[in-house]
Amino acid sequence: MIFHINRLTFKSDLTDQQRQTGLDLLRNAGQANPAVRSYIVGPDIGGEFEWGAVYVLEGLDGYWDYLTHPAHVTSEMSGMALIEKFEAFDVTDSDDPDFSDKIAELQARNYQEHPELAGLVAQVPSFTVPVGSSNQQ
Repeated sequence: MIFHINRLTFKSDLTDQQRQTGLDLLRNAGQANPAVRSYIVGPDIGGEFEWGAVYVLEGLDGYWDYLTHPAHVTSEMSGMALIEKFEAFDVTDSDDPDFSDKIAELQARNYQEHPELAGLVAQVPSFTVPVGSSNQQ
């Protein structure tokens, strides 16, 4: 199992409606995506971010299915313009020592296959996704 965790802070000049739209995108990414076994979207308590979302996925195939599902793609394509700060990380029960690298490869592949998304991500002031153990400093 993989717990894919997103934490974010919206831009300070957004309207309440724009914030709600961002949260609705996160919720729909969980609700409409069959790769997601369960999910939660809510306030990030005790952290440096405003909101968090956790998506429970089964294995690397489920992770890829989650990343490429239209609901997730829509949340990214429509939501990036709303975000000031974003962080994604994963928790897994896998004992595969290369698991973090495999997740990082899926993230990188997603951006390679969707350069328009990579362009939107580049415009977010602070954006962090899993980079794998071989890429960490």
